[in-house]
Amino acid sequence: MKGYLHLEDGSVYTGEIEHGSSQDISGEIVFFTGMTGYQEVLTDPSFKNQIVVFTYPLIGNYGINSSDVESLQPHVKAVVMYECTDQYSHYEAKHSLKEYLQKWNIPIIHHIDTRSVVKKIRHQGSMAATISKEIKKEEQPSTIYEDGVFEVTSSSIETYGEGEKHIVLIDFGYKKSILTSLVNRGCKVTTIPLSMMNKVVELDPDGVVLSNGPGNPEMLKSYFSQIKQIVSSYPTLGICLGHQLISLSFGAKTKKLLFGHRGANQPVLDTKTKKVFMTSQNHSYVVIGESLKQTDLITRFYNINDDSIEGLSHATLPILTAQFHPEAHPGPTDSEWIFDEFLDLVAVAKGDILYA
Repeated sequence: MKGYLHLEDGSVYTGEIEHGSSQDISGEIVFFTGMTGYQEVLTDPSFKNQIVVFTYPLIGNYGINSSDVESLQPHVKAVVMYECTDQYSHYEAKHSLKEYLQKWNIPIIHHIDTRSVVKKIRHQGSMAATISKEIKKEEQPSTIYEDGVFEVTSSSIETYGEGEKHIVLIDFGYKKSILTSLVNRGCKVTTIPLSMMNKVVELDPDGVVLSNGPGNPEMLKSYFSQIKQIVSSYPTLGICLGHQLISLSFGAKTKKLLFGHRGANQPVLDTKTKKVFMTSQNHSYVVIGESLKQTDLITRFYNINDDSIEGLSHATLPILTAQFHPEAHPGPTDSEWIFDEFLDLVAVAKGDILYA
């Protein structure tokens, strides 16, 4: 069936719609540059309420399996592709991409000129978009939803693993791979919904992780003082949105990037080791460097492409943050050591090891 992608600037692209709601679908349009990893992208809660354009021209060729999901369901509003194949080949695959998205009633619009769409986003920035079965000559999309964190956080406290180190993972829409990375390193992990952060003290953890999540971090300003109290009391790792929230809680500021960082090939410099490594990223907002001068936060990581801040440490407290995803999935595993460094901070605080 013929369908239309309407952008906020008035542009209209014609393609073919596969399944989904009979009603128009609206959201913020962004693009992902990885050649693979579409299953992880679809199920990453950080993509809540977004329409994702896949830049690689053929998507779906290895199908959908049961192990590479980052949450229990996809969170994207819709998917834009040049071509979505029905044929897939992988020994773990259970369904085609089309079958998977149809199950969740998420529309695909394909045979769209994705190169043109991406160029427009890179020039004009992320914008509101609508997918419709008819051309809208007068009405233009105008709404971007940035409070999706309240839709993806969990509703109860859960515990995983049986390790000696007890880590509380505050859930703003965490990826399964973060949990797995900690459990595989011998941690007992308790996940807590953001609305239950007051339970952290009762759980008496050895360390705290603030997870990734969708939307504008300023939407959570009512939690800033509580976050600062928590991260000032325990060794802490902040990932993506968690990094931004820690920064804001100490008085720094954030701003929205023109089109964000979404892909599996972002080069990052570690100011401590002077080494560059490749990272997987998915974020719209970034910490403003000038705003750190009024805080005790110190820039630890930089993005080589645009000099944006990619992570912080604290002058006196055992705090480490990463704007990128050390758990990867999809993407390179170059930065998995971030978890090890965080657990070293936990071990020092527990008295298991001494400072060198």
